[in-house]
Amino acid sequence: MSITITLTDQDKATLRTAAYGAVSLMSAAGAPHKAITHGSIALTSATGLVGHVLAAKTKDIHLPGKSVPELADHVLPALTAAMRLLGTQHPVEADNFRATVLVAIQAAAGTAKTQPNPAVTAMAHKITAALDA
Repeated sequence: MSITITLTDQDKATLRTAAYGAVSLMSAAGAPHKAITHGSIALTSATGLVGHVLAAKTKDIHLPGKSVPELADHVLPALTAAMRLLGTQHPVEADNFRATVLVAIQAAAGTAKTQPNPAVTAMAHKITAALDA
């Protein structure tokens, strides 16, 4: 038996903005370019409803701001909103979204050969806190 979850176009845009925004925040905090590519690949490798939403080819990802604080002011609340949205409709997909974003930010933090810089580590903690808010 499958459960149907209906998301509006705005809901989908929120999920995409939150997830891709998290990877963008890692980049803005100083994560290496190659690692950011790995973070984006992690997002497009998601499964379930979250995977379908994140893999869609759209132009509705809006990441305004020219500085880290401006970007964070937009992305961190979007992460919290995405978790609440999915949590009310389907907790399993909320868990899927959280896990997907965490894998993406781990991938964006760098490879096993390098230690992420303190700013990148701090941003990963802020993203995790927004997911858990």
